[in-house]
Formats: sequence, C-alpha cells, structure tokens
Amino acid sequence: MKKAQPQEGYLKFDCHLITEKMVIPSELFDPLNYWREELWYKCLIGAYPDGIGYGNISIRVPNTDQFYISGTATGGIPELDQLHYPLVERCNPLMNALWCRGLIKASAESMSHAAIYAANSEVGAVIHIHHLQLWEKYLDVLPTTDRTVEYGTPEMASEISKIMSLPETLDKKIFVMGGHKEGIIAFGRTMEEAAFTILALRTDDPT
Repeated sequence: MKKAQPQEGYLKFDCHLITEKMVIPSELFDPLNYWREELWYKCLIGAYPDGIGYGNISIRVPNTDQFYISGTATGGIPELDQLHYPLVERCNPLMNALWCRGLIKASAESMSHAAIYAANSEVGAVIHIHHLQLWEKYLDVLPTTDRTVEYGTPEMASEISKIMSLPETLDKKIFVMGGHKEGIIAFGRTMEEAAFTILALRTDDPT
C-alpha cells in the first residue's frame, strides 16, 4: 500500500502536561492496547519512513469526559505499555489548550477525540486511522468534515461537534476528515465496536 505523507505527529495546541506515572485500570488498558496493536500490524496506525507517526486510539474513563490516548510520537512503536497512554483531563478548544497527565504528551489528535466524547456521552472509544485508498474511496461518501479545516485545531474540534450531530454519523459511527488527507475516525460504545467499524471498511479493499 502506497501512502502519501501529510504533515502529522506534532502538536498544534498548547499541551499542559503534569508529569506523573499513570496506572490504567486493566478493564480500560487491555482493550485499548490490544486494538492499538492489532491496528498497528494492519498499518492503520504507525509511522512513515521519515519517522513521523500517524493514527491514534483512545478510551473514555467511564462517567467522565476524560480519556486515555496514545501519546505523541508513539506511532512507530510496535507494542506500547501503560507509560505510552497519558490521561487527557480536560480540553478547551476556544483557548486551543489541553491538560493531560502522564509521562508523555497526548496525541496531536487529542482535541478531535475530546470533541467526540463531549458531543456524545455514549461514546466509549475513538480510533483515528490513516489509509489513503480508503480515504479517497469514502471521501464525501461517508460523513466528511470540511476540506478547509486542518487536524488538531479548534476549527476541527468545532467541525467534529457539527458532524457528530448528524443522524448519519451517529448511525454509521464513522466519518472522514476532509481536510486531513488519509484521516478517518470511528467511534463506538466500546473499543471493539469502533475497531470493527474500521475493519469493516477493508473487507472489500485489497490493500
């Protein structure tokens, strides 16, 4: 599979990190890390030849808007452990700022994940993959964000809030990032539901 290399892997917002070793409950860590590894081996999360990472995965802390997410610059690592998943405690798109806790900063896509969790309390997991052929195939076929809006920005968070209000998005549990080449985001009540939604796109794709 040939991949384009859009700019990715660096933070476009102010990330306020409280450095602290986190202990993630096994009921959250196990599905989070299992599906991250599965998607990594399918090249849906990973790193380009120049080392810039792509894709990320998160799981909500039940009954909160907080979530654990794969950290920045982890895309090239085949197997992660708990230190690679910081906890995002809060996000303020208007201030273009995010607060997290852990040993590394949260993913550059954390703002987008936060917008999804804030938009729907039933969402328990979010997966953001890169796949050029699927992106081209489903652009404007699946719900698609505005092509002028870049990833990791307050504008993208606002755009995601809008697209999450569409019945089609809530039904399909997936949307294409029009202004973020290769980017597709799926979500679900569980990590398994979000992952199966992503994998279903590939059943008729030869790559």
